Amino acid sequence: MMPQEVPTTTVDQVPTDAVLLDVREHDEWAAGHAPQAIHIPLGELAERVGEVPQDRDVYVVCRAGGRSARATMYLNQNGWDAVNVAGGMQVWHQHGLSLVAAEGVVPEVI
Repeated sequence: MMPQEVPTTTVDQVPTDAVLLDVREHDEWAAGHAPQAIHIPLGELAERVGEVPQDRDVYVVCRAGGRSARATMYLNQNGWDAVNVAGGMQVWHQHGLSLVAAEGVVPEVI
């Protein structure tokens, strides 16, 4: 059996009104994340999957693309239309896209 292809896009192709799911760990999220993102760490996704909207495409992001690819496969196998964001938050930040963090913290990707 062939491995399932993971639908993938680049950060500049993510619609501005997209559902963006960040599956990084809590410390990574706290350091800096996209302002519109939903945060569910990969290890919590199975139990919290009901928090992910099902009525439109979900763009999944992590630091570099590995965890988000796994999350994308999981979501697609369970009835979502999910797309992996290649390069993750590292490339997001390199492209100068918006990052926010806790008050008083300079946003960064760790």
